[in-house]
Amino acid sequence: MKHKFITMVASLVIATTPLVTATSQVNAATITNNKQTEMYSFVRNTFKKHNVRGIVTVVQNGEPQTISYGYAWYGKRIGNGSSKVVYPTASLQKVITGAMIVQLINETKGTKNKFTQNTKISRWYPNLKNAANITVGNLLTHTSGIMATKTEIDRGYNYSEDNAINWVVNNINASKSDTIGNYHYNNSNYILLTGIIRQVTGKSYEDNLQTRIIDKLNLKNTYLYQNIPKKMTDPISYYSNGSKNYQKATYLKKSLVSQIPGAGNLFTTTAEYYKIQVGLTDGTVLNKDDFYYLTHLKSKVVNYSGGMYLYNNDNIRNAYGSFKGQHFGTWVQLTADNQNGIVMFLNQTNDNENDQKDVGYEILKRIKPNTFVER
Repeated sequence: MKHKFITMVASLVIATTPLVTATSQVNAATITNNKQTEMYSFVRNTFKKHNVRGIVTVVQNGEPQTISYGYAWYGKRIGNGSSKVVYPTASLQKVITGAMIVQLINETKGTKNKFTQNTKISRWYPNLKNAANITVGNLLTHTSGIMATKTEIDRGYNYSEDNAINWVVNNINASKSDTIGNYHYNNSNYILLTGIIRQVTGKSYEDNLQTRIIDKLNLKNTYLYQNIPKKMTDPISYYSNGSKNYQKATYLKKSLVSQIPGAGNLFTTTAEYYKIQVGLTDGTVLNKDDFYYLTHLKSKVVNYSGGMYLYNNDNIRNAYGSFKGQHFGTWVQLTADNQNGIVMFLNQTNDNENDQKDVGYEILKRIKPNTFVER
């Protein structure tokens, strides 16, 4: 159908404009199509070589192309890339939670509820250990000193947002903490931010996500886990040791995902996650100044802030996510202008983060050499 469309357009152009114009348009379309075909083969061969399965949206010179390989559910022969499948974003959700916090900072200016990155979280968590010294910015940059674990150990109970947040507060209070200002990547920080969103707005994180992200970007295949329609499915994940495919099948249980609201309970496609990334700077979700605020917080001590790592003088944005022992791997790496990069969701891996990034980096080098970071 695409080739027929190009031919029809070319015919119309020939009838009304000089031949050279029509010829150049056809040539441009042919070049674009050839490049996409070459990238399609390269990505699939790269996935095959590394024995991974999944889906990736490749962005080259502003043109996104989604390429999949293997099965999302081998037993039912549902392929990766099927319109029935939405993928876990894991920690790639954190930047979305951070973006909603920045929206609220902007919206509450000049009101009695105003807050900033410097506001102490004791306003919302009076019973949380060290809350009088921890700022909103500390949560966004993982410098709160919180070191509590067990957020990704399935406790076998389906939590509401409120119950999940309360459990995290109690778990932090019962756990050791480090000095505030030291970096410790921890889901608890973003679960607490989810609670702040709830308290500031008087609405659930789920409702805020719908109105602030999904509706604004007109996303059709983005859901919190509990809202995935029955006609759709999340993928099964598989372990690969390099010789056999679709081994040690597992899946994300509702009980596990419900434990990490705002930090890993979002499901989407690579194409829609790319739209979210674009929306973080084009004014739909945030504008460029807002995104700069989010990714350059005063409490930042490493290159992580607000859900993203920035590299190469802020020219590269990067984030990785996974679930412990669940064989999923998610990785986004894009240029600051969103014109080049990848969004990659894998559902068959060897559970090694660096090996997964090796796959993505091969694709990134093909997109634009000497631009991206390996890790």
